[in-house]
Amino acid sequence: MEKRLSKSAYGGGAGNKYVPYVTEKKNGGNPVVMIMGIVLAIIFAASTAYSGMKAGLTVAAGIPGSIIGSGLISIFAKQKGILGKNILQGMSSGGESIASGMIYVLPAIILIGGHVNFLSGIMVGALAVLFAIGSASLVQNYLLVEEHGRLVYPESMAISEALVASEGGGDSLKFMGIGFGAGGLITLLTTQVFGWVNSTMTFLGNSTYRWKMSTEVNPMLAGIGFVVGLEVSLTMFAGSVLSNFGIAPLISYFAQMAGSHAHVWNNTALAVSKMGIDDVTGAYVKYIGAGMMLCGGILGAIKLIPVIITSIKKTLDARNSVSDDKNTLGIISLLIACVVIFVAGFIISGNILIAIVGGILSLFLSLLFVIVSARLAGTIGCSNAPVSGMTIASLVIMTLVFVLMGWTNQGHSEVLLLFGVFIVTSISVGGAYMQTQKVNYVIGGSNKEMMKYFMIAAMVGVVVVVGTTVILAPQLKITGSNPPFGLPQANLIATLTSGIMSGNLPWIMIIVGVVMALVCWMLGLPIMTVAIGFYLPISTTSIILIGALLKLLIEKTTNQPELKDRRVQSGVSLSSGLIAGGSIIGLVGIILHVTGVLGDKVPTGFAGSNGSVMILLLVLIVSIIWPLYNIKQKDLDD
Repeated sequence: MEKRLSKSAYGGGAGNKYVPYVTEKKNGGNPVVMIMGIVLAIIFAASTAYSGMKAGLTVAAGIPGSIIGSGLISIFAKQKGILGKNILQGMSSGGESIASGMIYVLPAIILIGGHVNFLSGIMVGALAVLFAIGSASLVQNYLLVEEHGRLVYPESMAISEALVASEGGGDSLKFMGIGFGAGGLITLLTTQVFGWVNSTMTFLGNSTYRWKMSTEVNPMLAGIGFVVGLEVSLTMFAGSVLSNFGIAPLISYFAQMAGSHAHVWNNTALAVSKMGIDDVTGAYVKYIGAGMMLCGGILGAIKLIPVIITSIKKTLDARNSVSDDKNTLGIISLLIACVVIFVAGFIISGNILIAIVGGILSLFLSLLFVIVSARLAGTIGCSNAPVSGMTIASLVIMTLVFVLMGWTNQGHSEVLLLFGVFIVTSISVGGAYMQTQKVNYVIGGSNKEMMKYFMIAAMVGVVVVVGTTVILAPQLKITGSNPPFGLPQANLIATLTSGIMSGNLPWIMIIVGVVMALVCWMLGLPIMTVAIGFYLPISTTSIILIGALLKLLIEKTTNQPELKDRRVQSGVSLSSGLIAGGSIIGLVGIILHVTGVLGDKVPTGFAGSNGSVMILLLVLIVSIIWPLYNIKQKDLDD
């Protein structure tokens, strides 16, 4: 008989009434599973750190981890079944989440002329892991159980579908296989791997009204769009429309009037009047998005204060319980991080006042954005969470405080960035942890067991990422027209903090973003969703919207309710395959590129034109809707 997730896994009932896929309470881990998980954590942490510093691109490890883990469990620990596979996907995410956060800030210390101390880096990273898991656990019941069905957790559901599909055949596995094949094949053809076909089509406005419309044919993003649905996708795309067709053209219009003496705030070699649309976006528009996320994060955290208090009360009430609801490890982790961060700050800075001020700011901002990141995992998943945007907002505040306190020399900047490492790692781990626990909730694993194994994997990831950064430090310092590592996010962070320290930063853009966020709040719009779309490239949000529109097409053109449900549910399985195929092949492609096995190839002729991208997009659309429309009513009757 076919094995598949129940419809209730996606909502339709109270979270506390949900019956997980595995109803028998048993553990999925053992020493063999832990060793395999550590190996996967090392692989994903190292490859993500290397590729992220090289190209600024990371791939969430939940889907690849679930696929690879399924194979490893079937060979080495078959008796652990789906619960063992669940542990491995969680440990994969734990290792990868460290790299997806830490590489944004840690290399910035090197870029400003500083030195990354191995032991200091491990200490800060380990404290961030403890803090993120501990603080996320306070709102875990609310976000996973009470919000069940309202927060869709697209990547969590895709991972869950992948795990269940590995348990047996039937339609779920078939449609996931179709999606995996289509997603993997399209990714292979594009510049992510072999570079035979261009995957992004771009249209630019004229010299007077400068705008940019771009769409990336990315199977993984299309699959996410199908899972999250129209409301979230359209709201994100609205933010991108505002950014690319409103704010950027407006700034470009006035920039053209500037004299030749006016230069971009962070690039004195570029005249304001000569900025292209990408220059405007990178130097100004993204800072408006950072201001929006700053305001949205603060308002969102204020709303969740009662939830945090309630979660703490529930945790304290469970202190004498022997059930899985007892959160002893989470509370202990949080307390250790909250105390030791001040000790670590003093050891690193040698100044008690800096340790106190930096520690308080780091804990407050980390708590704020860990909660935001954990909730974002429920709306768009971790792959597209604006970790760098939340980090920018945090570092703006911290750097301003440092300047007001008079701490502006080189040593102070290094200490500031180490506190930034704590914040960004907490943000990244918080989202990945909640996404992993949602899978655990859907499958029926032990909350305490998953927390323990995820924490082990994250600690391993800290050692790997800090070690990789230290080893590559000489190459990270190399600059020029073609440096070995691009470090886009770290360069931005270094520029940002240096700009604030020197008083050279476009504060007006941050303030404008805050005002725009307040307007969204007054109108009842979801600030963070709009801000994410504003901040992300429109090529990303447009393909997510296309995936959501395909789901809407299926729903509107299928009249029979039972057939509609089957097509939509099969579409989710197919989308899970798209996400799996796109992420796994994309990850392999990145590794092959950054290690030099495959050289960078730019498609030329028709293969590099917008026409070829449109054909590729049509292929992706057909590969999604054709299998679903082939599901007929008679198939259900049989």
